[in-house]
Amino acid sequence: MDSLPYLQDSHLPRHVAIIMDGNGRWAQEKNLPRIEGHRQGSETVEAIVEASREIGIAHLTLYAFSQENWHRPQVEVRALMQLLKHFLLSKKQKLLDNDIRLLAIGQIDSLPQDVQQTLTRTIKDTRHCSSMTLTLALSYSSRGEILDAVNLAIRQAMAKNEPSLLMDEKSFDQLLYTDGRVPPDLLIRTSGEYRISNFLLWQMAYTELYFTDKLWPDFKKEDLLLALQEYYQRERRFGRTREQVLATC
Repeated sequence: MDSLPYLQDSHLPRHVAIIMDGNGRWAQEKNLPRIEGHRQGSETVEAIVEASREIGIAHLTLYAFSQENWHRPQVEVRALMQLLKHFLLSKKQKLLDNDIRLLAIGQIDSLPQDVQQTLTRTIKDTRHCSSMTLTLALSYSSRGEILDAVNLAIRQAMAKNEPSLLMDEKSFDQLLYTDGRVPPDLLIRTSGEYRISNFLLWQMAYTELYFTDKLWPDFKKEDLLLALQEYYQRERRFGRTREQVLATC
């Protein structure tokens, strides 16, 4: 692995975010119930988390359940919540063994009470882990996150009796669910869709985007490596010229 230049620490993205899409289509193609696609997708989550830890990615954020997903059939939603709970219970020891810290972003209060309790316990039990941070976006909406931040800023300004208080980017960042975390360097979306789908809109201002036709249950470590190789070949300038970037290398 060390012989591959894109797997050297200096070329790895610090933070990879993934939109895990295609569970339902995977099941449909195999004439299976949709929940079977989600079960297989959870196995892929375990494999990709393990691969990311092995490769040396410091932060991995997975779009696990959006606010829009609540509009799916209730049978499917209930099954997804139970699958999430089972994942948290069955994989906690593996997170601890691999020194992986778990965090979550989103409207966590919208989750069923038993899922909230299991999530909170897993987050607490892994809080000392430091080799990698795994963040699950649950009941998450980026527009909702931004509106929550704006409303919080308004309440804080009113509490200080400073209704004309101006906000800069750093201050606004601190009001988001992702306060204190590095923005994604690379976004991967599976299943051949070319959308951001209300995911980390503020945080991904300079994120490299990578799309693959692979359905999430079929996404393997080799596919992750292909995405990292593509990332390595990108030139990230952040508004500067190529000459300026080369001068700082």
